[in-house]
Formats: sequence, C-alpha cells, structure tokens
Amino acid sequence: MTASGALNPTPGSLYVVATPIGNLDDISARALKVLNDVALIAAEDTRHSARLMQHFGIGTPLAACHEHNERDHGGRFLARLLAGDDVALISDAGTPLISDPGYHLVRQARAAGITVVPVPGACALIAALSAAGLPSDRFIFEGFLPAKTVGRRARLEQVKEEPRTLIFYEAPHRILECLVDMQAVFGAERPAVLARELSKTFETLKGLPLAELQAWVEADSNQQRGECVVLVAGWQAPEDDAAVSSEAMRVLDLLLKEMPLKRAAALAAEITGVRKNLLYQAALAQQKDA
Repeated sequence: MTASGALNPTPGSLYVVATPIGNLDDISARALKVLNDVALIAAEDTRHSARLMQHFGIGTPLAACHEHNERDHGGRFLARLLAGDDVALISDAGTPLISDPGYHLVRQARAAGITVVPVPGACALIAALSAAGLPSDRFIFEGFLPAKTVGRRARLEQVKEEPRTLIFYEAPHRILECLVDMQAVFGAERPAVLARELSKTFETLKGLPLAELQAWVEADSNQQRGECVVLVAGWQAPEDDAAVSSEAMRVLDLLLKEMPLKRAAALAAEITGVRKNLLYQAALAQQKDA
C-alpha cells in the first residue's frame, strides 16, 4: 500500500481504524489487514499500541499522534500521505476522534485532498447504548464533563431539559462526584445506566434512578474503577406541565404572525410563564395539523 517511490505519486489514503475497547477478539479482519498493509500507523500512545501490534503479529512502524503533538506534527503524516504512503490512525482503544485524538489530522488530510477511509469497529458509547435499555432512536453524546463541580453542573444544566438520551464518558476517580451532580441537576428519579469496563472481564451495566445508582456506586468501591459510560434518560415534561393553556396559545399565535417560531416561543414564555420548549413543541404540532 505504498507508492513513495513514484516520481509523481498518487496520494495515499488515511485509514481511521477502530481497535478493541477491551476484548481483543472484537478487532475486525479488515482492521488487521489494513494495519498490516499500511506504511505507517499513527497511534495515540505508541507503547500501548505496540502491545496490541505484538499480540496480532503486526510489524508496521508506529509514530505518536496524541493530543499534545497532533496539531503541530500532523505535517509529518501528511508528507507521507502526499508521497503516496497509506497511513492508519488508531487511538488507545475504540474509534479515533470519539473523545480521542485524530480530529486535526483528519481535517488536514481532507483539506489536502487525501482520501480518508473509516474502518469501523468498537465504540464504547454505541456499545453502552445498545445494551442500556434506554431510548436509542435519538441521543446526544456529551463526551467527558468538566473536571470541577462548578463547570460540570453548568454543563449539565445546559442539557437538563434535553429530551434525547444523554451519553457521557467519565473517569473512574470522578464517577461518584459525577453521579452526585447529575442527581442534583436532573433529579433523584431520572433513570440512568452505568456501563463500566465494557467487553472486559468485570463488565457491568447497572440501571437505576440516579439517586439509587449513586448510592450503589458509593457502596461498592469496585464500581469506581475502570472506564465508565453514563447514560441518562432524556427529560420528559411532568404530566401537569404538559398542556399549554388556551391563553398561552393565543399569545403565541399572535406573536407568530410577527416573528419566527423560535423567537415567538421565547417571548411567549416570558409573557405567560409557560416553558419555552412546551410552547415551541405546541406550535410545531399546530403547524403539522394545519
């Protein structure tokens, strides 16, 4: 898969390769072939990935591509690609770019006209969602929350009334603090699932209301170890809040004659005290039925 000896080489391809998040049997035959055939592997941690390559008998050279050097050193990989060499991008585990390095290299490669080829495989957030038993037709991935309580709660407040399933990554030493803050912002009864050590020996998926989940994790220090994915059910309007009064709809209808829906809903909320999201959804439903 190299063409570096050509006088006017055709650019190589950048392969974005998913690797196992735990169980090594999860690597695909296609991923193994690509990693064997490329000229160079750009790895988040060459020492970590060297063990993976050794396990599968792959002798392709490794070069570091991590969050501290990716922006500055991406040129070395681009030079190889433009010279005709194929390069694979991997992270320590799972799919590159998903809360892992690789974004800058992929962006630079695409800007240079280099073909970027995804080689799909393991991804912790998708694995967790598939087994969590929470709605999976619509969801949002928030990655890692801020490390400090103030920043973490501020971010959670931003998605407090998000109706889609929420997915977060969290470090084991912060998982308990994270659940405490989620309970404070989302409420004790909001359904949640902790997916820990996915595909590994001590894999755990535990679903409980947030208050009970936090107490369960606090009572068992083993649940405060390993890689964690936290999934939280989306917000649902309380039954007594779900109906929009006729007066609120009258105000909204008047405003809709003068301004766009989003602005009208926001202003109607200020006037009537009804939640903006409820007014917005009510207007959408009314337009759909018209």
